[in-house]
Amino acid sequence: MSVEQTTLTERDTAVAAVRAALGSDTARPARPSGLRTSLTFGWRALLKIKHVPEQLFDVTVFPVMMTLLFTYLFGGALAGSVGDYIQFLLPGILVQGVIMITMYTGVTLNTDIQKGVFDRFRSLPIWRPSALVGMLLGDAVRFTISCAVVLALGLAIGFRPANWLGVLAGVGLLLLFAFAFGWIWTFLALILRTPNSVMGVSMMVITPVTFGSNIFVDPATMPGWLQAFVHVNPVSDLVTAVRGLMNDVPVGGEVLAVLAWSAGLIAVFGPLTMRRYAR
Repeated sequence: MSVEQTTLTERDTAVAAVRAALGSDTARPARPSGLRTSLTFGWRALLKIKHVPEQLFDVTVFPVMMTLLFTYLFGGALAGSVGDYIQFLLPGILVQGVIMITMYTGVTLNTDIQKGVFDRFRSLPIWRPSALVGMLLGDAVRFTISCAVVLALGLAIGFRPANWLGVLAGVGLLLLFAFAFGWIWTFLALILRTPNSVMGVSMMVITPVTFGSNIFVDPATMPGWLQAFVHVNPVSDLVTAVRGLMNDVPVGGEVLAVLAWSAGLIAVFGPLTMRRYAR
């Protein structure tokens, strides 16, 4: 018997001994649930912030800059005073700040794809959408930080909500819509080739739906054709809902519209994303 055959025999004997010690009926570890794996991938997204804290710039510096610029540049001209304008502007700038940074979901995903990371995830025996859902859940934490920063700044410069429960409800509605909106960018991340292309296309979508809305001014002052766009813009419904909840104004119709838009975005782009991801 050769040395190689002797080595193989010894290895097989060792494996057999281990199996005998463990017992032939040893159960395999239970397959993790979809919720557990999604939360694990969400934690992975948060760990990226720990190692690359510069990722927090877009959820802190950007919304602060936008709030201060628009408040002090246009407050006096549009509302007569900064104090009056911040009451109108802050719910809208809160929405804009979160919507603008949703595109980084797609940019991050495309970067991971280019590095081959998601090829490894697809080979794991886990619920297939958990990697994408987890990334969106992790981004929800970043969106919450952005909301907290804008609210703190708004309070410092004169914003006074009429109902704090309404503030929480408004932030919750915003996070739900941002989660649904993020599925657009996950789909784009799977069909576009580079992170820069994902960012470019995202900006082409985000810019008109945020600036062509009721975030900064009352649509009644706009031309008729622009008013028509503003009225069908889902961001306008979201801003009206958040603004109404914070100011204790009835906005049941707008809240239902936002919920319908959120469900529609998930229903359309969720399956499209997973179909592309499976390929």
